[in-house]
Parts: sequence; structure tokens; C-alpha cells
Amino acid sequence: MDVSVRQLRSFVAVAKLRSFTRAAATLHVSQPTLTVQIKRLEETLRLRLFDRNPRSVELTRMGRELLPSLERMLRDLDTVLMDTRDVAAERRGVVRIAALPSFAAGVLPDAIKAFREDHPGVSFVLKDIIASRVLAAVRSEDVDLGFVGGDASFPDIETIFAARDDMMVVYPRGHPISSAAKVTAQALAGYPLVLMDRETSVRAVTDAAFNRAGLIATPASEATYMMTAVGMVRAGIGIAILPASAREVRAEPSLRSRKINDANFSRPVALIKRVGRTLPPLSHAFADFLLTRRKTILSQSGALPARI
Repeated sequence: MDVSVRQLRSFVAVAKLRSFTRAAATLHVSQPTLTVQIKRLEETLRLRLFDRNPRSVELTRMGRELLPSLERMLRDLDTVLMDTRDVAAERRGVVRIAALPSFAAGVLPDAIKAFREDHPGVSFVLKDIIASRVLAAVRSEDVDLGFVGGDASFPDIETIFAARDDMMVVYPRGHPISSAAKVTAQALAGYPLVLMDRETSVRAVTDAAFNRAGLIATPASEATYMMTAVGMVRAGIGIAILPASAREVRAEPSLRSRKINDANFSRPVALIKRVGRTLPPLSHAFADFLLTRRKTILSQSGALPARI
């Protein structure tokens, strides 16, 4: 059924004003044009909508029954169009982003707050998940953007910017590691270790760094969440290897941290999107916001910019 929005607006205007002349003036069209729109609508619906005579225009019974539904339809359409214009103008919308837990807790909250100062109508869906799931979420378009750790050089993934996130050793105050001239893989291997889960990018970097030093990292305990690892260190189970971007590194007053003096204890991190997909306006604006402020954002987190 070929019914146009213009025809529906013409019908509602005439029905409300009970005059073709006044309706034409309200719609800024000529009266003959308005008459043609009503005639075509009646032909398409195979219904007579108005009873006309030289002195009045009255709705037929079918016209009266149709009017509330068509008014509601036009109101809904106008609302959708207004909302869409707001989204396009970056006044309203939702930014969906997946991120490594350390970045979700350490980098993004402050960045989101700063972005919302200029875009108060934006809301965020932030998923804090491990690196492999960040990639999967970006690929499936469950999210628009991803903060991922590890290698992100895949044909279907575009890197917006990349950085390095150095590893830190977290230990109790007074631990012997604090007096070591340098913190190396050999030095770390001499103490019980609290390591992250094997599915995390932090663990992948840690294992690879020990392997390059000809060592095998044997954990005294493993943890999925960084705060759990910090709790294990506080309890005296061992010393933990965590990324500099993790706020958990600085969350416990009784603990201390040092950078590990080995370039292998560093993971690549990147802000990514799916190749060939257009970001929603506010997601694009947030990606630009992070890109232009990446040096400040990353330095606050402990990570360092690598390249654009």
C-alpha cells in the first residue's frame, strides 16, 4: 500500500481544521495540491474520508475512526526523527565500549566524565572483560569501540591508537624486592608469585617475559581479578605482577609497587574498532576525544603512547 507521510499529514490537518483552505495555509502548500493528496489517500485506502459541500468539510465515520491512529503514528514518527537528529548532532546517544578491566577502572571513568561535560545527553555501556572477549565484542558489533591488550593486528580490526602498558611488581612494605638494584625476571623468580589468570593478557605477557629469560613462572596463587591479587599480596601469599594502568596497584596503602626493569614485561594496548564499519556519531566523537587526549589519559594511567 503506497501511502506517503505527506498524505497522512494532509489528512490530519484537514480533519483538525475542517477546512482545505486553512489546512493548505498551515502546511504551506496550495489548495489544489492539498486536494490531490487527500484524493490519492482516499484512492489508496478505497475509503471516503471527508464529506464535502460548499460550506463545510466533515469527517466520515471511517475518517473519524482513522484519525486517532494516524495522529499517534505521526507523533511517533516525529519523535523518532527528532531523536535521530539529536543523535546525528551528537546531543543524545549511547556509546558502547568494551575494555580491559584495568582500563575500564583506571582510564575510562575520568575520560567519560570529561566527555560528558560537553555531551551531557550521552550515556555509556562499558563492559570490563578480558582481551579475547574485547576482540569478540568488537567483531560481533556488540560494542562500537574496544580497549584491548596484546596483539590487535587483524584484518578485520582497525587500530585508532596504540600504547604500551608496563608491568609493575606489587609487594608488601619492607619486602626484600624493594631494596633490589633492579627488578628483573631472575629477581622475581626468587619469590612466591601471585599471577593473573592464564586467559588474561597480563598473564600472557608475564609468561612470555619469563620464558625469554629462560625461566618458568610458577605461581603460588592465581587470580582472575586484580583486586583479588592485591588482597593475596596483602595476606602475604606472594608478590604480584600487575599493569601500571591498574588502579589496584595504588589502592592498598600497606603495599608498594615498582616498575620491572625488563622491556619484555610490557603489553601493547590499543583502542580499536571493526574495519569498514561506521561508528555512531557519539562513539566517533568519543574515539576522537580519546585520540586527541591520549597522552594525558595514558600518562595518568601509567601507560605510554606508542603510535597513532
